Amino acid sequence: QVQLVESGGGLVQAGGSLRLSCAASRNIFLNRMDRMGWYRQAPGKQRVLVATITTDGSINYHGSLKGRFTISRDNAKNTVYLQMNSLKPEDTAVYYCYTYLFGNDYWGQGTQVTVSS
Repeated sequence: QVQLVESGGGLVQAGGSLRLSCAASRNIFLNRMDRMGWYRQAPGKQRVLVATITTDGSINYHGSLKGRFTISRDNAKNTVYLQMNSLKPEDTAVYYCYTYLFGNDYWGQGTQVTVSS
Protein backbone atom coordinates (compact mmCIF):
# COMPACT_ATOMS: atom_id res chain seq x y z
CA GLN A 1 0.00 0.00 0.00
CA VAL A 2 1.06 3.56 -0.61
CA GLN A 3 -0.57 6.90 0.13
CA LEU A 4 -0.07 9.90 -2.13
CA VAL A 5 -0.57 13.44 -0.91
CA GLU A 6 -0.74 16.27 -3.42
CA SER A 7 -0.21 19.95 -2.77
CA GLY A 8 0.36 23.15 -4.69
CA GLY A 9 -2.88 23.61 -6.61
CA GLY A 10 -4.80 26.85 -6.68
CA LEU A 11 -6.01 29.76 -8.76
CA VAL A 12 -3.65 31.47 -11.19
CA GLN A 13 -4.02 33.88 -14.07
CA ALA A 14 -3.30 32.81 -17.61
CA GLY A 15 0.41 32.93 -18.30
CA GLY A 16 1.28 32.22 -14.69
CA SER A 17 3.00 29.26 -13.08
CA LEU A 18 2.30 26.68 -10.41
CA ARG A 19 4.29 23.82 -8.97
CA LEU A 20 2.51 20.73 -7.77
CA SER A 21 4.05 18.31 -5.30
CA CYS A 22 3.16 14.72 -4.57
CA ALA A 23 4.64 12.99 -1.55
CA ALA A 24 4.45 9.23 -1.31
CA SER A 25 4.32 7.36 1.97
CA ARG A 26 7.11 5.01 0.91
CA ASN A 27 9.82 4.47 -1.67
CA ILE A 28 8.35 4.17 -5.13
CA PHE A 29 11.13 3.50 -7.61
CA LEU A 30 12.03 -0.05 -6.68
CA ASN A 31 11.50 -1.99 -9.87
CA ARG A 32 12.03 -1.22 -13.54
CA MET A 33 8.30 -0.84 -14.28
CA ASP A 34 7.55 1.43 -11.33
CA ARG A 35 6.56 4.96 -12.18
CA MET A 36 5.03 8.04 -10.64
CA GLY A 37 3.46 11.11 -12.11
CA TRP A 38 0.40 13.15 -12.85
CA TYR A 39 -2.93 12.88 -14.61
CA ARG A 40 -5.64 15.50 -14.91
CA GLN A 41 -9.38 15.56 -15.34
CA ALA A 42 -11.25 18.56 -16.62
CA PRO A 43 -14.98 18.95 -15.97
CA GLY A 44 -16.98 16.57 -18.14
CA LYS A 45 -13.87 14.94 -19.59
CA GLN A 46 -11.88 11.78 -19.04
CA ARG A 47 -8.78 11.63 -16.89
CA VAL A 48 -5.71 11.95 -19.09
CA LEU A 49 -1.98 11.62 -18.72
CA VAL A 50 0.05 14.72 -17.96
CA ALA A 51 3.48 13.25 -17.26
CA THR A 52 5.13 10.25 -15.63
CA ILE A 53 8.67 9.35 -14.66
CA THR A 54 10.00 5.82 -14.30
CA THR A 55 12.60 4.18 -12.12
CA ASP A 56 15.32 4.67 -14.73
CA GLY A 57 14.35 8.30 -15.23
CA SER A 58 12.43 7.94 -18.46
CA ILE A 59 9.79 10.64 -18.80
CA ASN A 60 6.56 10.54 -20.73
CA TYR A 61 4.59 13.72 -21.38
CA HIS A 62 1.27 14.33 -22.98
CA GLY A 63 2.41 15.63 -26.33
CA SER A 64 0.78 19.03 -26.13
CA LEU A 65 2.17 19.77 -22.67
CA LYS A 66 5.84 19.10 -23.25
CA GLY A 67 7.71 22.38 -23.14
CA ARG A 68 5.34 24.04 -20.69
CA PHE A 69 5.22 21.33 -18.02
CA THR A 70 8.22 19.68 -16.37
CA ILE A 71 8.16 16.65 -14.12
CA SER A 72 10.94 15.97 -11.65
CA ARG A 73 11.53 13.94 -8.53
CA ASP A 74 13.38 13.91 -5.25
CA ASN A 75 14.08 10.29 -4.36
CA ALA A 76 15.19 11.14 -0.85
CA LYS A 77 11.78 12.70 -0.14
CA ASN A 78 9.73 10.19 -2.16
CA THR A 79 8.29 13.22 -3.91
CA VAL A 80 7.46 14.07 -7.50
CA TYR A 81 6.95 17.62 -8.73
CA LEU A 82 5.14 19.11 -11.68
CA GLN A 83 6.27 22.57 -12.71
CA MET A 84 3.61 24.18 -14.87
CA ASN A 85 4.48 27.32 -16.80
CA SER A 86 2.60 29.52 -19.26
CA LEU A 87 -0.66 28.19 -17.91
CA LYS A 88 -3.77 28.44 -20.05
CA PRO A 89 -7.47 28.35 -19.11
CA GLU A 90 -7.69 24.93 -20.77
CA ASP A 91 -5.24 23.61 -18.16
CA THR A 92 -7.99 24.01 -15.58
CA ALA A 93 -8.60 20.58 -14.07
CA VAL A 94 -8.20 18.41 -11.03
CA TYR A 95 -4.66 17.08 -11.06
CA TYR A 96 -4.14 13.61 -9.65
CA CYS A 97 -0.90 12.12 -8.47
CA TYR A 98 -0.42 8.57 -9.68
CA THR A 99 1.97 5.73 -9.04
CA TYR A 100 2.39 2.21 -10.36
CA LEU A 101 4.01 0.06 -7.71
CA PHE A 102 4.23 -3.72 -7.32
CA GLY A 103 1.80 -4.16 -10.19
CA ASN A 104 -0.90 -1.89 -8.75
CA ASP A 105 -2.17 1.60 -9.53
CA TYR A 106 -2.50 4.14 -6.75
CA TRP A 107 -4.06 7.59 -6.88
CA GLY A 108 -4.00 10.68 -4.76
CA GLN A 109 -7.14 12.60 -3.91
CA GLY A 110 -6.44 15.31 -6.44
CA THR A 111 -5.68 19.01 -6.29
CA GLN A 112 -7.64 21.66 -8.16
CA VAL A 113 -5.84 23.92 -10.61
CA THR A 114 -7.87 26.81 -11.99
CA VAL A 115 -6.47 29.15 -14.62
CA SER A 116 -8.40 32.35 -15.17
CA SER A 117 -8.37 34.22 -18.48
